[in-house]
Amino acid sequence: MKLLSVILSVMFLVSISFGQSIVGSAHDFSGKSWNATGEICIVCHTPHNADNTVTGAPLWNHEVTTATFTPYSSATLDATVGQPDGSSKLCLSCHDGTVAVDNFGGETNGGEFVTGDYLIGTDLSNDHPVSFTYDAALASADGDLYDPTTESSGMGGTIADDMLTNGELQCASCHDVHNGSGVAKLLVKNNSNSALCLTCHSK
Repeated sequence: MKLLSVILSVMFLVSISFGQSIVGSAHDFSGKSWNATGEICIVCHTPHNADNTVTGAPLWNHEVTTATFTPYSSATLDATVGQPDGSSKLCLSCHDGTVAVDNFGGETNGGEFVTGDYLIGTDLSNDHPVSFTYDAALASADGDLYDPTTESSGMGGTIADDMLTNGELQCASCHDVHNGSGVAKLLVKNNSNSALCLTCHSK
């Protein structure tokens, strides 16, 4: 427990140093009746006995979805989009509505499910595609995307540096789950005048 307290303290101090924090954000579950621990990070993360079944899951402590999703598809889409993987699968482990938010720490019979605007469901056909490779070849084939290896993200590096995970576009490309930017809807940057969209799309 002492190690967990140290980890949480470090995470809190890191977030404060960037001016924002998960504390008080939409992902702060410390005050929820279904979270008897009163902790923030434990709903998703644990220092011990983490789930290593999903690539890129940092010390994962939440039940992972096993749902089959209907991915986005379009005649104008040049990317190959399959089932969500990596961090997007972790996001959907609450937001698909098939796994309870309180299914963490080995619990699998929780009763608290995401609803309303937070519920994405398993039909992703009307949502921005995720879990696909976004590289120079895709940008060239599409014609209306910036090359992520050379285009600035507006956040210090290139799109590939700051917004992609292992070369893939994921939910976390646009959403900062820890609220580090402090922008509404947990966005990684402000979307006024579609600034976030236009980071990648050269429309």
